Amino acid sequence: MSAGVFDIAVIGGGVNGAGIARDAAGRGASVLLLERGDLAEGTSSNSTKLIHGGLRYLEHYEFSLVREALTEREVLWGIAPHIIWPLRFILPHRPGLRPRWLLRLGLFLYDHLGGRKYLPAAQSVDLTRHPAGAPLKPEYTRAFAYSDGWVDDARLVVLNVRDAANRGADVRTRCEVTALRREGDHWRIEAGGETFSARAIVNAAGPRVLDLLGRAGEPASQRIRLVRGSHIVVRKLFDHDFAYFFQLPDGRIFFAIPYEQDFTLIGTTDVDHTAGLDAVRASPEEIAYLCEGASEYFRTPITPDDVVWTYSGVRPLVDDGSGKPEAATRGYRFELDGGTDGTPPLLSVFGGKITTYRELAAEAVRQLAPFCARLAGSDWTGSASLPGGDFGRFDAPALAADLAARYPFLGEAEAARLVRLYGTRAAAFLGDAASAAVLGEAFGHGLTAAEVNHLMDEEWARTAEDVLWRRTKLGLHFTPAQTARLATYMTERNFSA
Repeated sequence: MSAGVFDIAVIGGGVNGAGIARDAAGRGASVLLLERGDLAEGTSSNSTKLIHGGLRYLEHYEFSLVREALTEREVLWGIAPHIIWPLRFILPHRPGLRPRWLLRLGLFLYDHLGGRKYLPAAQSVDLTRHPAGAPLKPEYTRAFAYSDGWVDDARLVVLNVRDAANRGADVRTRCEVTALRREGDHWRIEAGGETFSARAIVNAAGPRVLDLLGRAGEPASQRIRLVRGSHIVVRKLFDHDFAYFFQLPDGRIFFAIPYEQDFTLIGTTDVDHTAGLDAVRASPEEIAYLCEGASEYFRTPITPDDVVWTYSGVRPLVDDGSGKPEAATRGYRFELDGGTDGTPPLLSVFGGKITTYRELAAEAVRQLAPFCARLAGSDWTGSASLPGGDFGRFDAPALAADLAARYPFLGEAEAARLVRLYGTRAAAFLGDAASAAVLGEAFGHGLTAAEVNHLMDEEWARTAEDVLWRRTKLGLHFTPAQTARLATYMTERNFSA
């Protein structure tokens, strides 16, 4: 039996599991987090990377969900200003679709439902004069501008887990749960060749939530709907900092967002997913759909040949009987099994979206509090910064300037990159370095051995994919040769450790 008996074992290292582990550990509970692969390897690193209220959900009358998400935008921005920042969206009016008065009404509600304090309000835009109009076809002359937020989704997960570990959680990645069973007042968990024991389990396995229930021998009364969201990335289509919210004649919407300096991110689709979960990919039809939709707005046509990368995530949505996948609720629900007469409880999480993960986590902890006295107490995660986020909402440029002044060899662009990833913790691996040579091997695009070592030692990175596609988002910039060299270095370091 490994590490005694934990108060809670959280199974699933996506954003929901990470948030629950952090919240519970911060209240004093002993927490075990088990993840079958890398942190944020699935849905939580394959989102549209937005912290947003969900403007289109107003059409489905999900006012409570939108209000909660709108409130969370500024809360999350406040605790993680290095990985979350405001983004201004341009919503062109398209004759024949939603009328201007309806868009104006929706944006009025959007501005006032969630207690907005720091984000600028919506306003009308003349696209013939605004810089966001230049890349668009000339027939688009009027638009609205409104505010939401951008998030480095995988880093949000990793930083929640890092904070949970700082508060005492035991984190095991690449540790798949193979068996679960109740033994008296606790759960016996077999995972990664070890056996663990916990008084309660949180099933935060995302799209695999029902599979995990099956391994525990528990029936599920809640049904889920697996919906695939696919995205394409192309060379950048515009040189300004605005993002776009586009409408299509079929009633769907999609975004075009500045991405990693040199690219534009376009997405997402909503397609029922019936294939396996180990290799989720965008279909040719989805890629064509996004290219055709973008080409309806941009002056420069986009074709599948222009796509440099695609990614897809499977959302485990609550099955509310909606006809179309895009109409399915993004709300969340819980299912509690056991917990009476000394039976150890199992709490399963269904649904949710990245913007509301913190509220979901707090509610999960509240539901388990009757079975664990150490979970008592008020919500604390909305005021405690995530690692590296202990600076003001608007202070990232000043922090980057200070870093560049302290380490002149970095340059402004590299200092800004490090602040966007690590915030005030960037100096942790830079140390007293007086030159780039002190940081060890340079793998390309600013990534050094010192940074890689930090990611391996502090953030559970084990492979080049972990580093390039989840911890740093440098994958689009690396050549195959650079990637291979990084992989060799990490393999050798893992072996020597």
